[in-house]
Amino acid sequence: MSLEAFLHNLHFDVEKASPPDWVVDWNDAPLTYKLYRDRPVFPLSMEMPLTLEEGATPSNPDCDRIGHFLWYVFGLTQVSQTLGSADQADLMQSFRRFAPSGGALYPNELYVYLKMEELPAGVYHYDVAHHRLVLLREGNFDEYLEQALGNRCDISSCFGTVFVSTMFWKNFYKYNNFSYRLQGLDAGVLIGQLLEVAKRFGFTSMVYFQFLDRAINHLLGLSEEEESTYAVIPLSVEPIHSFANVGNTGGLVNSKELYRELTTIQCNHYVRSLTIKEYPMLTKMNAASMMESTESFRPMKAMKGRNCEGIEIALPSTKRLSYDLASVCRKRFSPEMDFVLGKVSQTQLATLLQEATTSFSYRNDLDETDTKQNPRVSLYGCLYNVEDIPDGAYQYDSMDHVLCQIQPGDHRIPLQYGMSLDNVNLQQIPLCLHVAGNKDHYKPELGYRGYRIQQMEAGMLVQRLLIAASALGMNGHPLLGFDVNVCDEIYKMENHQGKTSLIQIPIGPYRQRPWLKGSLRS
Repeated sequence: MSLEAFLHNLHFDVEKASPPDWVVDWNDAPLTYKLYRDRPVFPLSMEMPLTLEEGATPSNPDCDRIGHFLWYVFGLTQVSQTLGSADQADLMQSFRRFAPSGGALYPNELYVYLKMEELPAGVYHYDVAHHRLVLLREGNFDEYLEQALGNRCDISSCFGTVFVSTMFWKNFYKYNNFSYRLQGLDAGVLIGQLLEVAKRFGFTSMVYFQFLDRAINHLLGLSEEEESTYAVIPLSVEPIHSFANVGNTGGLVNSKELYRELTTIQCNHYVRSLTIKEYPMLTKMNAASMMESTESFRPMKAMKGRNCEGIEIALPSTKRLSYDLASVCRKRFSPEMDFVLGKVSQTQLATLLQEATTSFSYRNDLDETDTKQNPRVSLYGCLYNVEDIPDGAYQYDSMDHVLCQIQPGDHRIPLQYGMSLDNVNLQQIPLCLHVAGNKDHYKPELGYRGYRIQQMEAGMLVQRLLIAASALGMNGHPLLGFDVNVCDEIYKMENHQGKTSLIQIPIGPYRQRPWLKGSLRS
């Protein structure tokens, strides 16, 4: 299968993306977290702050504060037990994190490059299972990292840098090739959570999607047949100095040349699976997405605004939500069949959309300028039973805070028919939102790397929606088990600048789930 056909099937014809005879070996499932062996470890404090309010005073973090930050981003936060089904007495136990993941498999891993007095300067893995840092490579790598980013960031001014990676097998064992779509979205959701937590800790950040992959993977000691870096995020307590021009301070850099500057490190880790099957399409996509020279780095043009065919509804201006992020994260979960149909006010909808899209604004290496511009991913929604808004399919224009009606009517039944699993009753959903993006997945500008970047940005917006919904007393359930073609037809995507639906998020009131759950912090 060609890579072009693979991406097409992955999005528009999912049944062709994976073999029909795929059997999941549940007894040989991998762990949802990576465990390193025989490396120096540094335990982190489990005495977590109970609240995360806005307005934290920026200050260089100590070891405890880094531990609190990592735990709120990606740590194990709760253990829960629920019944498998109504006719089964078996209990299903799971470990929860504040950021959701497809099938709760968490294919991503976090690595950090830290320069702090309490720790040896170097590259660490965040050991989620034990809430500790594992030292992988000791030393100062400012210059190496700056070159891998194309000399577009002053790493020396940053106290640390976070690397978000993907371990292919961790969800391939269940979803086969479809896992490639999930991996980008999961990485985006994790980045969205990281950026929101960083704000509460007074950290400034910059997300780099373009970097020399092999040089970064080499720095972290990753085997590219097993795991690869998806994003690099420097952190500072001061404004991060970034440069738009590649080679601003040192000319173009080649990955092979930079790679040779560091010796190879051998890191033994535990996966649990006794048999790891091959995933050739994932490794082919990963290889095709890699950047070998900083000459390949380029910004993206802003998307055009709305293309409205029906009525336009100006939404009421609302104040930014002020909330305790820790409390909101604890309340967030995916309700599945626990949604209950309730009235949503126009103000609630306006606040949800404005809060999600405003908080989605972030510094990155794709925008041509630091000024506000149209996002590369946007929101559409099928609305039902919303106060003073006719039922229908709409596009949301975040720049003007306006809803543009595309097709009137109640679209819940075709949306329900388009779902591959009946795990959510859309008849109980007032807001069924869709994150949309260009159908070409940025391929003309960024090649095959564009697909995973688009999925990550979609995931980042999804996490902002989930946080805002939870702050408003609602909840959302991200879904990929839907027919993209059905949604694109509802929104007349062919007439809207060649866009397509990337992910579906039902949002609304809910009832509490009958489960036992306990916190995993002291």
